[in-house]
Amino acid sequence: MTEESNFVIEETTESMDSAIHHFEFELHKIKAGKASPQMLEGVKVEYYGANTPIDQMSNISTPDARQIVIQPWDRSTLHSIEKAIINANLGFTPSNTGDVIRINLPPLTEERRREMVKKAKAETEAAKVAIRNIRRNANESARKLEKDGIAEDEIKELEKDIQVLTDQYIVKADKIFDAKEKDILHV
Repeated sequence: MTEESNFVIEETTESMDSAIHHFEFELHKIKAGKASPQMLEGVKVEYYGANTPIDQMSNISTPDARQIVIQPWDRSTLHSIEKAIINANLGFTPSNTGDVIRINLPPLTEERRREMVKKAKAETEAAKVAIRNIRRNANESARKLEKDGIAEDEIKELEKDIQVLTDQYIVKADKIFDAKEKDILHV
């Protein structure tokens, strides 16, 4: 293989790794009934005219498996934090005690578990689409190499290697989903 072909394979591998890391990050947000500060990742609070991540303006802890406690550094932001959590539509209601905000997670019902599995499945499909888009871009790069004078046989070999990579990463996404599904459905 030429240096250009190796570069296409390396770039494709890096992009697919990145897609899998993003997929794992998104699945990490879907918790199977266990309280975790990551459940609030992505929640932004209106703070002095700027949308500030909740973890940059408060301490978030989980005293037990069913509760999240948010203690803002500035008490005047309690209402804004509470409002941001409600607007984020995460499926739970915060309660403001005047000092902290408590979120009690109800035990998951079978219906809620199935909903979470559907959400995880949707994330899996999004990851697979991202991997296939990376494959398409890599194949386009391979065709450009052909126009630049690289042998047709090598381009065919490169496209086969790209497909093998794609298949490996799709299997990896499926395995990650299967593990997450077992975690969610385990009572």
